[in-house]
Amino acid sequence: MMYSIPIKPAKTEIVIKKSRFIACADQIVSREAAMEWLGALKKEHPDARHHCWAYLIGHPNCASNVGMGDDGEPSGTAGKPILNVLNHRGVGDVMVVVVRYFGGIKLGTGGLTRAYSQATTAVMDVLLTEQQVEKVCIQVTCLFALESFVRHWVEKLGGQVLERIYGAGVEMKLSIPVTERPALTEKLGSRGSLIKSL
Repeated sequence: MMYSIPIKPAKTEIVIKKSRFIACADQIVSREAAMEWLGALKKEHPDARHHCWAYLIGHPNCASNVGMGDDGEPSGTAGKPILNVLNHRGVGDVMVVVVRYFGGIKLGTGGLTRAYSQATTAVMDVLLTEQQVEKVCIQVTCLFALESFVRHWVEKLGGQVLERIYGAGVEMKLSIPVTERPALTEKLGSRGSLIKSL
């Protein structure tokens, strides 16, 4: 299954009742990377009152990991609206952080929810994306003589060798497009290679 992923960071800004909402979007592939980027944005905007966020990792229709944070805003008024927008955009491996500079006028819970939704929508509207092919990790064990053959077929199918371990034979950890697994299994299985999912 293919899905869209961000190809470069995007940033937009909206002002609602004197509060500035700066929305930043970028590609992330792990919670650790998400928290690292959030930390960098907090350093970039140290005077901001809130740094609210949400992320979605993996295929947008069945994400492998999601997270959100209100950063001091009333519960459910920031992180959840950001995540709701992400859930309806069809983009995976994405994080949005909305930095708020308080303008002195309270927006209320409904106003905050709308503001964070609007800020997220604005940045997602300008975010550049490309199609990402869903991949699967498999392990292949083969004879030394077959290593170059395996590498050749993995590359031909749009995959890559992630790791090689040498012992009695060669054990390789591979990443290949999900749709190409049957072709690889057929090619390698006929040569006596042992294949298993990771």
